[in-house]
Amino acid sequence: MIPGEALIYTRADGVVYAQYRDPPHNNIPRWVIGGDPGGVARAQGELFDYLEWQDLCKLSMSNPTLKKLMDKLINTYYIAKEENQ
Repeated sequence: MIPGEALIYTRADGVVYAQYRDPPHNNIPRWVIGGDPGGVARAQGELFDYLEWQDLCKLSMSNPTLKKLMDKLINTYYIAKEENQ
């Protein structure tokens, strides 16, 4: 934050952004300051938020196809994690 500089707040897809209003600082890209957790997660390049992950895990307990795919995903995650250490 730059003291004394005016900000513009905008909302898009459930995400609240801020950016500087006046030159020369208005060339600084906008940044996320809040909003819906799912929207913020997607704006920051994540697939989904923690609540959606919990829902996915819960659903996999009653859906055999999803459970099988989740098991493969977890195994792939551990293999990739081990290779990157």
